Amino acid sequence: MNGRELGVVPARVDADDADKARDALAGTGSVILTGLSVTPDALVVAAAHLYGQHLRQLFPIRERASREGGPVHLHADSFDQVVDIGGVPSRRRDPDEDAVLVQCVRPAPTGGDSFLLDAYRYLDTCPDQELVDFLTDVDVDLYGEWAGLRGLPAAPRVGRHVEYTRTGRRIARRTDGAVPLHRDPDAEHITAMVDRFQRTVHALEADLPRVRLEEGDILAVDNYRCWHGRDPHTGDRAVRILTLRTDAAR
Repeated sequence: MNGRELGVVPARVDADDADKARDALAGTGSVILTGLSVTPDALVVAAAHLYGQHLRQLFPIRERASREGGPVHLHADSFDQVVDIGGVPSRRRDPDEDAVLVQCVRPAPTGGDSFLLDAYRYLDTCPDQELVDFLTDVDVDLYGEWAGLRGLPAAPRVGRHVEYTRTGRRIARRTDGAVPLHRDPDAEHITAMVDRFQRTVHALEADLPRVRLEEGDILAVDNYRCWHGRDPHTGDRAVRILTLRTDAAR
């Protein structure tokens, strides 16, 4: 098993060709939309083109700017964040976001290329059966590593790295926040398996094909199927990120 076999190279499709874009997304788990303006509104337009009537919930757009940025390892976007706005609880992120759109606002002068991995193929071909069994059978606290961050709920978010929706859609989670449940008798083993998972995934990154996002490009990813990351870069780089839930989400 190596990155070349698991990597995904998304097709570049004009945003106006919604049918072609949807087919590409369904086929490989990702697509790059072109031809939209470099504005936050373009992310919402892209989501409408891709998901139409199946959209259920959009989360606030996040802007990420970095200078001389380090690598971002393979991950699936998810977070459990509820904030109080004027006395009303408001969900800002959701553990079951099933789609992520990344808009390139300013590409880095050098580096910063994206890479994607088909997590379903990884799980189906992984020779480490003990690791696959752990990912599918063992409950963890998905965000316990980040418990001190403001906005996270006090109650642990218990789940497994690999789960299914009620209609049978597979969820392949990849987060650096997973830790054993409080006082889990197998905590030492679970910590070792989480570390093993991270090392195994990181080792695949060097061989994955790279994708260069140009200004205005929007990378759309099936967040249940693909993990994505990016290379380190020089100079300034900026993106906007929109995560969402469709009616096919958990």
